Amino acid sequence: MSMRTILLELDQMLRSGHPVCYTALVETRGSTPQKAGAAMLVFPDGSQSGTLGGGCVEAEVKRQALERFATGGTELLTFQLDSDYGWDDGLICGGRMKMLVDPIRPGDDLGYYRTLADQLLAGQGCTEAVIIDAETSGGELASRYLFDATGTVIAQRTATSAPAVVLQRLRPLIERPRPYVNGGISYLPHLPRCRLVIVGAGHVGQKVADLAADVDFDVWVIDDRQEYCSPERFPRVQRRIVGPIDEALTNLQIDRDTYCIIVTRGHNHDEEALFHLANTPARYVGLIGSHRKIKLIFKDLLEQGITAETLRKVYAPLGFEIGSQTVPEIAVSIVTELVAHRNLGKLPDRVRGLSLMDEL
Repeated sequence: MSMRTILLELDQMLRSGHPVCYTALVETRGSTPQKAGAAMLVFPDGSQSGTLGGGCVEAEVKRQALERFATGGTELLTFQLDSDYGWDDGLICGGRMKMLVDPIRPGDDLGYYRTLADQLLAGQGCTEAVIIDAETSGGELASRYLFDATGTVIAQRTATSAPAVVLQRLRPLIERPRPYVNGGISYLPHLPRCRLVIVGAGHVGQKVADLAADVDFDVWVIDDRQEYCSPERFPRVQRRIVGPIDEALTNLQIDRDTYCIIVTRGHNHDEEALFHLANTPARYVGLIGSHRKIKLIFKDLLEQGITAETLRKVYAPLGFEIGSQTVPEIAVSIVTELVAHRNLGKLPDRVRGLSLMDEL
């Protein structure tokens, strides 16, 4: 479950007059069933939304969360995954997990959570900083500060100002950092949402759009056929663009947080799309097809002035090699590659157009 969904549920509960406890995994060491950044809501009836990894740890967090509905007060809990806290099947991980437990009751100040929700709903990046060691950091234990992409504090869940060291150790979101701990401070980045532009509304494009929406891409789809690029076939996308490929791609809004895949119904449309997309600031451009087709397209584009260095950056053929045969399998291979690139920042050269360019 995405953080956006969790925050919307939290707001809905409070608006209806019910308390809710926000819990989050803020630090892990060693082998653990979940990684930092996971969040879970606990409701007064004992139900939950989201997960911290299951097992005894989650059950204990829930138990303590329920107790704090009466007492209030934010707390940090530390669990060593040994014989006392294993997974559901008794597996002993040997790692350590530190949890934030924050009970929220009607009438409490919700500014922090609403600002966080606004940032995420708008697709804007931000970073939460949580003081997990008061002595090392010089801050107040369990204090939380929310920074926007420029490093400005836009909300705080504490009465005390952020120590200067909190900002000094903040990593820019442009580096796409993973959650990290530095000097007794846990940093939980929420990266800007990425747009996925799918050129081609056929069977592969349709399946990719559905899977990509599940993994938090904002999806745009482009096709010259109204009957294919329709609300019925693409109910979850943010934008559907119907028109000639060259016209649709001319002046299309594409930035460094945009991913583009070309999965049209024919060689000519693929080439046309790549001609427009190759030199854009897009973080990722991928082209479907056989090695032979891709080499022919690359050769044509070289003759049209697209540089070899530009084409070397194209992921072609796109998708991880998993022996795909069916449309769902092809879509899984493509979305897996997109997620890996988004989360890890790069992919091996073997999945790029690099080797194909060397064959020309």
